[in-house]
Amino acid sequence: MSSATRVALVTGANKGIGFAIARDLCRQFSGDVVLTARDEARGRAAVQQLQAEGLSPRFHLLDINDLQSIRALRDFLRKEYGGLDVLVNNAGIAFKSRVVNVSSLVSLKALKKCSPELQQKFRSKAITEEELVGLMNKFVEDTKKGVHRKEGWPDTAYGVTKIGVTVLSRIHARNLSEQRKGDKILLNACCPGWVRTDMAGPKAPKSPEEGAKTPVYLALLPSDADGPHGEFVMEKKVEQW
Repeated sequence: MSSATRVALVTGANKGIGFAIARDLCRQFSGDVVLTARDEARGRAAVQQLQAEGLSPRFHLLDINDLQSIRALRDFLRKEYGGLDVLVNNAGIAFKSRVVNVSSLVSLKALKKCSPELQQKFRSKAITEEELVGLMNKFVEDTKKGVHRKEGWPDTAYGVTKIGVTVLSRIHARNLSEQRKGDKILLNACCPGWVRTDMAGPKAPKSPEEGAKTPVYLALLPSDADGPHGEFVMEKKVEQW
């Protein structure tokens, strides 16, 4: 495979929003689309479904909790393409020009329910990844001890995890601006909306195809775009964090 071929990678793409994103990218992205899943049989079944629709994704196994699996994918991308052009992450690979982390509006709602002190920390433009990890670990420990409310945390583990995704995106975007400014890499977190998935249930108002619109919009920002970057985006619009 030529390193001149552009490549987009979608994690957790065997079903739901990830699958819909992979489908849209197959239709709109001028390059190869790699669909990844932690279960090989389900991932290959998803690829076959898209192939039946006349699309041509590639498959690669990826368990984001397994460092060896991440390294295997990294090595594959470097060998086949020389890097990665677009990453849509439903959860560090070099040479990314567009990175989209799928967060949730719940992160913003949970942030507003945090204590003023925690809100200040999570909104800080100087917070480091190490500090964020420390806060996430503190939430886990405070919850185990039954003191999370007293310590200023909201009553939603899902909301706090999505705070983590959004803030980590802001940190990585800031680091890219400082360390790789000339590479024109744009990294954002986004909310797909309340989508009918296995987790959200059948009563959610959006289809997976509708939920894919904002992530795909961010993944396909034109080459001359200078933003959004380091933002939280919903319905293709930047929301104030």
